[in-house]
Amino acid sequence: MRATKMISGLEHLCYEERLRELGLFSLEKRRLRGDLNSAFEYLKEPYKKAGEGLFFTMRVVRHLNRLPRDLVDTPSLALFKARLDGALSNLVWWEVFLPMAGGWN
Repeated sequence: MRATKMISGLEHLCYEERLRELGLFSLEKRRLRGDLNSAFEYLKEPYKKAGEGLFFTMRVVRHLNRLPRDLVDTPSLALFKARLDGALSNLVWWEVFLPMAGGWN
């Protein structure tokens, strides 16, 4: 947050507006993106490693289940990442942050 305030011309904007102006995701969205990328890698056969156990955190399962089917069925990790960035860009900040802050019900 502090680093985005140092950019000339953006210091008067709120954090979400500064991120939007810079084309950046919030820390919460970056964490979610990494978790979803890991989940995708595990679920797709070419990325599975023999003998590796299934690992998903609770914060990923809910979001993974909410992704559009065409995004989840993407054939490659690179394409998944590109489409995921588009999906995350459309999320409202509180949809990602509040469940993490308040825990899962």
